[in-house]
Amino acid sequence: MSAQPTQELLLDRWRRDPLFKLGVVLVAAVLVAAAAAPWLAPHDPLLGDLANDSLAPPGGKFLFGADAQGRDVFSRVLYGARISLMVGLISQAVAVALGLTLGLLAGYYRRWVDLLIMRLADITLAFPSLLLLIAVAAAVKPSLPVIFLVVGAVGWAGMARLVRGQVLLLARSDYVLAAKALGAGDRWILWRHLAPNVRAPVIISATLGIAGAIMAEAALSFVGLGAQPPTPSWGAMVSEGRDLIRVAPWVSVVPGLAVGVAVLGFNLVGDGLREALDPTMRRGGECDERSKIRRLASAPTARRGAAPGAPPARDPAPRRSSTAAPDPPAAALAGRPPSVSERAATPRRPAADCCEPRPRKPAEAPAAVGPPAGRTGRRLGCRTPTPGERP
Repeated sequence: MSAQPTQELLLDRWRRDPLFKLGVVLVAAVLVAAAAAPWLAPHDPLLGDLANDSLAPPGGKFLFGADAQGRDVFSRVLYGARISLMVGLISQAVAVALGLTLGLLAGYYRRWVDLLIMRLADITLAFPSLLLLIAVAAAVKPSLPVIFLVVGAVGWAGMARLVRGQVLLLARSDYVLAAKALGAGDRWILWRHLAPNVRAPVIISATLGIAGAIMAEAALSFVGLGAQPPTPSWGAMVSEGRDLIRVAPWVSVVPGLAVGVAVLGFNLVGDGLREALDPTMRRGGECDERSKIRRLASAPTARRGAAPGAPPARDPAPRRSSTAAPDPPAAALAGRPPSVSERAATPRRPAADCCEPRPRKPAEAPAAVGPPAGRTGRRLGCRTPTPGERP
Protein backbone atom coordinates (compact mmCIF):
# COMPACT_ATOMS: atom_id res chain seq x y z
CA MET A 1 0.00 0.00 0.00
CA SER A 2 1.00 3.57 -0.46
CA ALA A 3 2.35 5.64 2.36
CA GLN A 4 -0.65 7.90 1.96
CA PRO A 5 -3.23 7.16 4.70
CA THR A 6 -6.01 4.78 3.76
CA GLN A 7 -8.70 7.25 4.79
CA GLU A 8 -7.39 9.88 2.37
CA LEU A 9 -7.24 7.32 -0.45
CA LEU A 10 -10.84 6.28 0.13
CA LEU A 11 -12.04 9.88 0.35
CA ASP A 12 -10.25 10.69 -2.89
CA ARG A 13 -11.88 7.69 -4.54
CA TRP A 14 -15.27 8.77 -3.19
CA ARG A 15 -14.87 12.25 -4.70
CA ARG A 16 -13.67 11.06 -8.10
CA ASP A 17 -15.52 7.80 -8.77
CA PRO A 18 -19.32 7.94 -9.15
CA LEU A 19 -19.53 4.13 -9.46
CA PHE A 20 -17.88 3.75 -6.08
CA LYS A 21 -20.50 6.10 -4.63
CA LEU A 22 -23.26 4.04 -6.22
CA GLY A 23 -21.81 0.82 -4.77
CA VAL A 24 -21.56 2.30 -1.28
CA VAL A 25 -25.16 3.51 -1.48
CA LEU A 26 -26.43 0.10 -2.60
CA VAL A 27 -24.48 -1.76 0.09
CA ALA A 28 -25.69 0.70 2.73
CA ALA A 29 -29.29 0.17 1.57
CA VAL A 30 -28.94 -3.61 1.89
CA LEU A 31 -27.36 -3.28 5.34
CA VAL A 32 -30.10 -0.95 6.55
CA ALA A 33 -32.80 -3.26 5.17
CA ALA A 34 -31.27 -6.24 6.96
CA ALA A 35 -30.71 -4.45 10.26
CA ALA A 36 -34.08 -2.68 10.39
CA ALA A 37 -36.19 -5.51 8.97
CA PRO A 38 -38.34 -5.94 12.13
CA TRP A 39 -39.27 -2.25 11.99
CA LEU A 40 -39.55 -1.85 8.22
CA ALA A 41 -41.51 -5.04 7.47
CA PRO A 42 -45.26 -4.26 7.45
CA HIS A 43 -46.30 -7.92 7.83
CA ASP A 44 -45.08 -11.17 9.30
CA PRO A 45 -42.79 -12.86 6.75
CA LEU A 46 -43.86 -16.37 7.85
CA LEU A 47 -47.62 -15.98 8.12
CA GLY A 48 -50.17 -15.21 5.42
CA ASP A 49 -53.85 -15.45 4.56
CA LEU A 50 -54.09 -18.18 1.96
CA ALA A 51 -57.81 -17.69 1.39
CA ASN A 52 -57.89 -13.92 0.85
CA ASP A 53 -54.37 -12.75 -0.02
CA SER A 54 -53.00 -15.49 -2.27
CA LEU A 55 -51.09 -13.93 -5.23
CA ALA A 56 -52.36 -10.45 -4.39
CA PRO A 57 -50.96 -7.92 -6.89
CA PRO A 58 -48.60 -5.11 -5.83
CA GLY A 59 -50.21 -2.02 -4.32
CA GLY A 60 -52.74 -1.42 -1.64
CA LYS A 61 -52.21 -3.78 1.26
CA PHE A 62 -48.99 -5.30 -0.11
CA LEU A 63 -46.30 -3.04 -1.56
CA PHE A 64 -44.70 -5.73 -3.76
CA GLY A 65 -47.61 -8.14 -3.79
CA ALA A 66 -48.09 -11.49 -2.05
CA ASP A 67 -46.94 -15.02 -2.88
CA ALA A 68 -49.01 -18.17 -3.37
CA GLN A 69 -49.49 -18.58 0.40
CA GLY A 70 -50.59 -14.98 0.97
CA ARG A 71 -47.31 -13.81 2.55
CA ASP A 72 -46.03 -10.31 1.95
CA VAL A 73 -43.18 -10.36 -0.61
CA PHE A 74 -41.67 -7.09 0.65
CA SER A 75 -41.41 -8.37 4.22
CA ARG A 76 -39.84 -11.62 3.06
CA VAL A 77 -37.29 -9.74 0.93
CA LEU A 78 -36.28 -7.63 3.93
CA TYR A 79 -35.75 -10.69 6.12
CA GLY A 80 -34.04 -12.49 3.24
CA ALA A 81 -31.38 -9.78 3.22
CA ARG A 82 -30.35 -10.98 6.68
CA ILE A 83 -29.75 -14.52 5.42
CA SER A 84 -27.77 -13.37 2.40
CA LEU A 85 -25.56 -10.98 4.38
CA MET A 86 -24.92 -13.57 7.08
CA VAL A 87 -23.84 -16.10 4.46
CA GLY A 88 -21.65 -13.57 2.69
CA LEU A 89 -19.90 -12.22 5.78
CA ILE A 90 -19.45 -15.48 7.72
CA SER A 91 -18.36 -17.52 4.70
CA GLN A 92 -15.80 -14.89 3.72
CA ALA A 93 -14.52 -14.80 7.29
CA VAL A 94 -13.93 -18.56 7.03
CA ALA A 95 -12.28 -18.17 3.61
CA VAL A 96 -10.01 -15.36 4.84
CA ALA A 97 -8.99 -17.29 7.96
CA LEU A 98 -8.07 -20.41 5.97
CA GLY A 99 -6.60 -18.65 2.94
CA LEU A 100 -4.54 -16.14 4.92
CA THR A 101 -3.03 -18.76 7.21
CA LEU A 102 -2.22 -21.28 4.49
CA GLY A 103 -1.00 -18.58 2.09
CA LEU A 104 1.40 -17.18 4.68
CA LEU A 105 2.79 -20.62 5.43
CA ALA A 106 3.17 -21.53 1.76
CA GLY A 107 4.89 -18.28 0.80
CA TYR A 108 7.20 -18.10 3.81
CA TYR A 109 8.39 -21.67 4.23
CA ARG A 110 8.18 -22.71 0.54
CA ARG A 111 9.61 -26.15 -0.39
CA TRP A 112 7.37 -29.06 0.59
CA VAL A 113 4.95 -26.86 2.55
CA ASP A 114 4.32 -24.70 -0.50
CA LEU A 115 4.07 -27.76 -2.73
CA LEU A 116 1.50 -29.48 -0.51
CA ILE A 117 -0.73 -26.42 0.04
CA MET A 118 -0.68 -25.28 -3.58
CA ARG A 119 -1.48 -28.75 -4.95
CA LEU A 120 -4.43 -28.91 -2.58
CA ALA A 121 -5.54 -25.50 -3.81
CA ASP A 122 -5.19 -26.64 -7.43
CA ILE A 123 -7.40 -29.64 -6.73
CA THR A 124 -10.01 -27.37 -5.14
CA LEU A 125 -9.94 -24.94 -8.05
CA ALA A 126 -10.08 -27.74 -10.62
CA PHE A 127 -13.75 -28.42 -9.87
CA PRO A 128 -16.51 -25.93 -10.77
CA SER A 129 -17.44 -24.02 -7.65
CA LEU A 130 -21.19 -24.50 -7.98
CA LEU A 131 -20.92 -28.25 -8.57
CA LEU A 132 -18.54 -28.61 -5.63
CA LEU A 133 -20.94 -26.64 -3.42
CA ILE A 134 -23.87 -28.82 -4.48
CA ALA A 135 -21.90 -32.01 -3.92
CA VAL A 136 -20.74 -31.03 -0.43
CA ALA A 137 -24.12 -29.61 0.61
CA ALA A 138 -25.94 -32.69 -0.65
CA ALA A 139 -23.69 -34.98 1.39
CA VAL A 140 -24.94 -33.52 4.69
CA LYS A 141 -28.24 -32.21 5.96
CA PRO A 142 -28.94 -28.76 4.45
CA SER A 143 -28.86 -25.94 7.00
CA LEU A 144 -27.47 -22.44 7.35
CA PRO A 145 -24.34 -23.42 9.37
CA VAL A 146 -23.51 -25.97 6.70
CA ILE A 147 -23.85 -23.29 4.02
CA PHE A 148 -21.52 -20.98 5.96
CA LEU A 149 -18.80 -23.61 6.19
CA VAL A 150 -19.22 -25.00 2.67
CA VAL A 151 -19.06 -21.64 0.90
CA GLY A 152 -16.08 -20.57 3.01
CA ALA A 153 -14.24 -23.86 2.51
CA VAL A 154 -14.61 -23.66 -1.26
CA GLY A 155 -13.37 -20.06 -1.42
CA TRP A 156 -10.13 -20.50 0.53
CA ALA A 157 -8.04 -21.60 -2.47
CA GLY A 158 -8.14 -18.30 -4.35
CA MET A 159 -7.36 -16.37 -1.18
CA ALA A 160 -4.40 -18.63 -0.39
CA ARG A 161 -2.89 -18.19 -3.86
CA LEU A 162 -3.26 -14.41 -3.60
CA VAL A 163 -1.59 -14.23 -0.17
CA ARG A 164 1.18 -16.61 -1.23
CA GLY A 165 2.09 -14.41 -4.20
CA GLN A 166 2.30 -11.34 -1.98
CA VAL A 167 4.40 -13.10 0.64
CA LEU A 168 6.87 -14.32 -1.99
CA LEU A 169 7.53 -10.68 -2.90
CA LEU A 170 7.75 -9.45 0.69
CA ALA A 171 9.85 -12.27 2.16
CA ARG A 172 13.08 -10.73 0.81
CA SER A 173 12.31 -7.21 1.97
CA ASP A 174 14.79 -5.32 4.10
CA TYR A 175 12.56 -5.15 7.17
CA VAL A 176 12.01 -8.92 7.08
CA LEU A 177 15.75 -9.59 6.78
CA ALA A 178 16.42 -7.11 9.58
CA ALA A 179 13.88 -8.85 11.83
CA LYS A 180 15.58 -12.19 11.16
CA ALA A 181 18.98 -10.67 11.93
CA LEU A 182 17.64 -9.39 15.24
CA GLY A 183 16.49 -12.88 16.19
CA ALA A 184 12.74 -12.57 15.61
CA GLY A 185 10.85 -15.85 15.37
CA ASP A 186 8.83 -17.08 12.41
CA ARG A 187 5.50 -16.44 14.13
CA TRP A 188 6.46 -12.83 14.88
CA ILE A 189 7.58 -12.22 11.29
CA LEU A 190 4.46 -13.82 9.82
CA TRP A 191 1.87 -11.98 11.88
CA ARG A 192 3.67 -8.72 12.71
CA HIS A 193 5.49 -7.99 9.44
CA LEU A 194 4.01 -9.98 6.57
CA ALA A 195 0.30 -10.22 7.44
CA PRO A 196 -0.25 -6.42 7.81
CA ASN A 197 1.38 -5.81 4.43
CA VAL A 198 -1.01 -8.14 2.58
CA ARG A 199 -4.04 -6.50 4.17
CA ALA A 200 -5.07 -4.44 1.12
CA PRO A 201 -5.40 -7.31 -1.40
CA VAL A 202 -7.11 -9.46 1.22
CA ILE A 203 -9.73 -6.77 1.91
CA ILE A 204 -10.35 -6.30 -1.81
CA SER A 205 -10.69 -10.02 -2.45
CA ALA A 206 -12.98 -10.50 0.55
CA THR A 207 -15.25 -7.65 -0.57
CA LEU A 208 -15.60 -9.15 -4.02
CA GLY A 209 -16.04 -12.59 -2.45
CA ILE A 210 -19.09 -11.45 -0.49
CA ALA A 211 -20.92 -10.92 -3.79
CA GLY A 212 -19.93 -14.41 -4.90
CA ALA A 213 -21.08 -15.91 -1.61
CA ILE A 214 -24.49 -14.24 -1.94
CA MET A 215 -24.83 -15.72 -5.42
CA ALA A 216 -23.73 -19.13 -4.15
CA GLU A 217 -26.28 -19.09 -1.33
CA ALA A 218 -29.03 -18.06 -3.74
CA ALA A 219 -28.08 -20.89 -6.10
CA LEU A 220 -28.07 -23.48 -3.31
CA SER A 221 -31.41 -22.25 -1.99
CA PHE A 222 -32.82 -22.31 -5.51
CA VAL A 223 -32.10 -26.03 -5.83
CA GLY A 224 -33.28 -26.76 -2.29
CA LEU A 225 -29.89 -27.21 -0.59
CA GLY A 226 -29.78 -23.88 1.23
CA ALA A 227 -32.14 -22.32 3.74
CA GLN A 228 -35.14 -24.58 4.21
CA PRO A 229 -38.79 -23.36 4.18
CA PRO A 230 -40.34 -21.36 5.68
CA THR A 231 -37.10 -19.38 6.21
CA PRO A 232 -37.18 -16.39 3.82
CA SER A 233 -34.29 -16.70 1.38
CA TRP A 234 -33.92 -14.88 -1.91
CA GLY A 235 -32.96 -17.99 -3.83
CA ALA A 236 -35.83 -20.02 -2.36
CA MET A 237 -38.30 -17.22 -3.17
CA VAL A 238 -37.15 -17.19 -6.80
CA SER A 239 -37.55 -20.96 -6.92
CA GLU A 240 -41.08 -20.76 -5.49
CA GLY A 241 -42.18 -18.18 -8.08
CA ARG A 242 -40.64 -19.72 -11.20
CA ASP A 243 -43.85 -21.64 -11.97
CA LEU A 244 -45.89 -18.45 -11.51
CA ILE A 245 -43.81 -16.22 -13.76
CA ARG A 246 -46.71 -15.73 -16.22
CA VAL A 247 -49.43 -15.33 -13.59
CA ALA A 248 -47.64 -13.47 -10.77
CA PRO A 249 -44.16 -12.35 -11.93
CA TRP A 250 -43.59 -10.24 -8.81
CA VAL A 251 -43.12 -13.37 -6.70
CA SER A 252 -39.78 -14.16 -8.37
CA VAL A 253 -38.80 -10.84 -9.96
CA VAL A 254 -38.59 -8.86 -6.70
CA PRO A 255 -36.19 -11.25 -4.88
CA GLY A 256 -34.21 -11.63 -8.10
CA LEU A 257 -33.76 -7.86 -8.25
CA ALA A 258 -32.71 -7.87 -4.60
CA VAL A 259 -29.95 -10.39 -5.40
CA GLY A 260 -28.81 -8.26 -8.33
CA VAL A 261 -28.71 -5.06 -6.28
CA ALA A 262 -26.69 -6.66 -3.48
CA VAL A 263 -24.19 -8.30 -5.84
CA LEU A 264 -23.80 -5.14 -7.91
CA GLY A 265 -23.20 -3.03 -4.82
CA PHE A 266 -20.46 -5.26 -3.40
CA ASN A 267 -18.79 -5.58 -6.81
CA LEU A 268 -18.67 -1.81 -7.27
CA VAL A 269 -17.32 -1.31 -3.77
CA GLY A 270 -14.68 -4.00 -4.36
CA ASP A 271 -13.58 -2.39 -7.63
CA GLY A 272 -13.36 1.01 -5.93
CA LEU A 273 -11.28 -0.39 -3.09
CA ARG A 274 -8.95 -2.10 -5.54
CA GLU A 275 -8.35 1.12 -7.49
CA ALA A 276 -7.87 3.08 -4.26
CA LEU A 277 -5.64 0.70 -2.30
CA ASP A 278 -3.67 -1.02 -5.06
CA PRO A 279 -0.69 1.19 -6.09
CA THR A 280 -0.38 -0.46 -9.51
CA MET A 281 -4.04 0.18 -10.35
CA ARG A 282 -3.82 3.73 -9.00
CA ARG A 283 -0.78 4.60 -11.11
CA GLY A 284 -1.62 2.64 -14.22
CA GLY A 285 -5.38 3.08 -14.46
CA GLU A 286 -5.61 6.80 -13.69
CA CYS A 287 -2.93 9.44 -13.75
CA ASP A 288 -2.63 11.58 -10.68
CA GLU A 289 -2.35 15.34 -10.57
CA ARG A 290 1.40 15.35 -11.08
CA SER A 291 1.22 13.24 -14.22
CA LYS A 292 -1.56 15.49 -15.54
CA ILE A 293 0.64 18.55 -14.99
CA ARG A 294 3.57 16.87 -16.77
CA ARG A 295 1.32 15.89 -19.67
CA LEU A 296 -0.08 19.39 -20.03
CA ALA A 297 3.39 20.90 -19.83
CA SER A 298 4.72 18.65 -22.59
CA ALA A 299 1.72 19.33 -24.87
CA PRO A 300 2.01 22.07 -27.57
CA THR A 301 0.83 25.52 -26.62
CA ALA A 302 -2.80 26.16 -27.55
CA ARG A 303 -3.91 29.10 -29.63
CA ARG A 304 -5.33 32.07 -27.83
CA GLY A 305 -9.07 32.41 -28.35
CA ALA A 306 -9.38 28.97 -29.98
CA ALA A 307 -12.25 26.64 -29.15
CA PRO A 308 -11.56 23.89 -26.58
CA GLY A 309 -11.86 21.12 -29.19
CA ALA A 310 -10.02 22.94 -31.98
CA PRO A 311 -6.76 21.37 -33.24
CA PRO A 312 -3.55 23.14 -32.19
CA ALA A 313 -2.12 25.75 -34.56
CA ARG A 314 0.77 24.64 -36.75
CA ASP A 315 4.07 26.39 -36.32
CA PRO A 316 5.21 28.55 -39.24
CA ALA A 317 7.40 26.61 -41.62
CA PRO A 318 11.07 27.50 -41.14
CA ARG A 319 13.31 28.43 -44.01
CA ARG A 320 14.61 25.40 -45.74
CA SER A 321 18.06 25.23 -47.15
CA SER A 322 18.92 23.63 -50.44
CA THR A 323 20.15 20.50 -48.66
CA ALA A 324 17.04 20.04 -46.51
CA ALA A 325 14.98 16.89 -46.78
CA PRO A 326 11.85 17.01 -48.98
CA ASP A 327 8.38 17.40 -47.51
CA PRO A 328 6.70 14.22 -46.28
CA PRO A 329 4.07 12.73 -48.59
CA ALA A 330 0.41 13.60 -48.17
CA ALA A 331 -0.37 10.09 -46.91
CA ALA A 332 1.90 10.55 -43.90
CA LEU A 333 0.25 13.85 -43.04
CA ALA A 334 -3.24 12.35 -43.43
CA GLY A 335 -2.39 9.35 -41.24
CA ARG A 336 -2.99 6.71 -43.93
CA PRO A 337 -0.67 4.31 -45.78
CA PRO A 338 0.70 5.71 -49.10
CA SER A 339 -0.72 4.48 -52.38
CA VAL A 340 1.27 2.84 -55.17
CA SER A 341 1.54 6.06 -57.17
CA GLU A 342 2.71 8.00 -54.12
CA ARG A 343 5.35 5.39 -53.39
CA ALA A 344 6.64 5.58 -56.95
CA ALA A 345 6.74 9.41 -56.89
CA THR A 346 8.61 9.57 -53.58
CA PRO A 347 12.34 10.11 -54.24
CA ARG A 348 14.63 7.61 -52.65
CA ARG A 349 18.19 8.06 -51.60
CA PRO A 350 20.80 5.69 -52.99
CA ALA A 351 21.70 2.71 -50.92
CA ALA A 352 25.22 3.97 -50.46
CA ASP A 353 23.94 7.22 -48.95
CA CYS A 354 21.69 5.33 -46.53
CA CYS A 355 24.11 2.66 -45.44
CA GLU A 356 27.60 4.18 -45.72
CA PRO A 357 28.62 6.93 -43.35
CA ARG A 358 29.20 10.30 -44.90
CA PRO A 359 32.86 11.39 -45.05
CA ARG A 360 33.78 14.01 -42.58
CA LYS A 361 35.27 17.29 -43.70
CA PRO A 362 38.92 17.50 -42.59
CA ALA A 363 39.49 20.03 -39.90
CA GLU A 364 41.49 23.10 -40.93
CA ALA A 365 44.73 23.78 -39.19
CA PRO A 366 44.61 26.79 -36.87
CA ALA A 367 46.25 29.92 -38.21
CA ALA A 368 49.69 30.74 -36.79
CA VAL A 369 49.86 33.68 -34.50
CA GLY A 370 52.52 36.15 -35.61
CA PRO A 371 53.33 39.84 -35.55
CA PRO A 372 50.85 42.29 -37.00
CA ALA A 373 50.84 42.95 -40.73
CA GLY A 374 53.44 45.43 -41.88
CA ARG A 375 55.74 44.83 -38.95
CA THR A 376 58.64 42.46 -38.72
CA GLY A 377 61.44 41.96 -36.35
CA ARG A 378 62.45 39.79 -33.56
CA ARG A 379 60.34 41.59 -31.01
CA LEU A 380 56.74 42.57 -31.26
CA GLY A 381 56.48 46.28 -32.05
CA CYS A 382 59.77 46.59 -34.09
CA ARG A 383 59.70 47.70 -37.74
CA THR A 384 62.14 47.49 -40.62
CA PRO A 385 64.09 50.75 -41.14
CA THR A 386 63.69 52.56 -44.46
CA PRO A 387 66.68 53.25 -46.74
CA GLY A 388 68.69 56.29 -45.53
CA GLU A 389 67.35 55.98 -41.98
CA ARG A 390 69.58 55.01 -39.15
CA PRO A 391 68.48 51.89 -37.39
